[in-house]
Amino acid sequence: MIKETNGKLGILMPGLGAVATTLIAGVIAVRKGLSQPIGSLSQMGTIRLGKRTENRNPLIKDMVPLADLNDIVFGGWDLYPDNVYEAAVNAKVLDRYLLEQIKPDLEAIKPMPAVFQKEYAKRLTGEYIKPQTNKMVLAEALMEDIRKFKEDNDCERLVMVWCGSTEVYIEEGAVHQTMEALEEGLRNNDPAIPPSMIYAYAAVKMGVPYANGSPNLSCDIPAIVDYAKENGGLVAGKDFKTGQTLMKTILAPGLKARALGIKGWFSTNILGNRDGEVLDHPDNFKTKEVSKLSVLEQILEPEKNPVLYKDLYHKVRINYYPPHGDNKEGWDNIDITGWLGYPMQIKIDFLCRDSILAAPIVLDLALFMDLAQRAGMSGIQEWLSFYLKSPQVGKGLYPQHDLFKQKEKLHNTLRHMAGEDLINHLGLDYYQDEA
Repeated sequence: MIKETNGKLGILMPGLGAVATTLIAGVIAVRKGLSQPIGSLSQMGTIRLGKRTENRNPLIKDMVPLADLNDIVFGGWDLYPDNVYEAAVNAKVLDRYLLEQIKPDLEAIKPMPAVFQKEYAKRLTGEYIKPQTNKMVLAEALMEDIRKFKEDNDCERLVMVWCGSTEVYIEEGAVHQTMEALEEGLRNNDPAIPPSMIYAYAAVKMGVPYANGSPNLSCDIPAIVDYAKENGGLVAGKDFKTGQTLMKTILAPGLKARALGIKGWFSTNILGNRDGEVLDHPDNFKTKEVSKLSVLEQILEPEKNPVLYKDLYHKVRINYYPPHGDNKEGWDNIDITGWLGYPMQIKIDFLCRDSILAAPIVLDLALFMDLAQRAGMSGIQEWLSFYLKSPQVGKGLYPQHDLFKQKEKLHNTLRHMAGEDLINHLGLDYYQDEA
């Protein structure tokens, strides 16, 4: 049984940069009738219910009780004190004419000082940060921010979505295994606890669902997962699936479905936003590289298809190129083989807008995480892997990267919540004689 929405939903975002400000401005523009929420499944997606012959295809938002866009309140933290209007202008993603129409609404949203330590994002600088004290003290400060935001904005419920930068690569260790070890690590300023993990800790301790939009370790550790599961919390990660990886999760399942071989897949990206600047440092790039490289291997399963995929050469490059700003170019060269091993090539040049693709993902993750909490779910929300490059999964499971299987999992989860029959697309009952 899903609890109905009552009152306001607060969406808190660490990192009020290009992605977050694009989301906020977009939702306000939609509320004022200035635009449409294109790219958001929660707002514009339909879902089939029952048999094809029943012709039941409602909008998702009409099928399950999602929070209404008019009931959302935005807040967050950032390294810079700029209000959301100033930050959106600086991000140079959205048309200035649109921003001017909603300027008062955006100016009213101001960030809270961020938890930030430069050693985890070496190309970033910012002075609007909480004092560099004990990490547990920082976590407690975040929890106080959460309490105050909820009270000041009269919110019934909260969700947190990490929209900050990629941190340096960190491997799971002993400090991440239990909540007791994690809290001891916070008190001792353990270097294996980056800022994103402090936010994740604060969120789950406050009962706030937490989604991780970066490849950071963040909430993908046993301590936070187990605590969330045992205490009705929710976590989902990691890394928003936007440009090049979105293309891979569409194309690779199609090539595999046709039993076409793949010898090589070379991917390079150029972008000039804050994320590109951070990823220009090799320690931060490694975190992103691990997230992106796993996709093809887990879709193609070379151990099960050695003739087709065991010799696959997969290379990923990300290059910081300031003139492009938030306009990212993803270029792929794919060397494939067909009948009798004859070679062919596919070349893709995806000129995308990183924040335009990411903003509706943040909205959907926030609304669906809130829905899941009201439906009594807890722990890892794998059904939201549709939105993520490196989906977080339970112990002993491998992530599902095939976009179409991910979407079916999402739809079936929604059907399950609503008490509708799950759909497997077998369809034999349409053609078999009734007994």
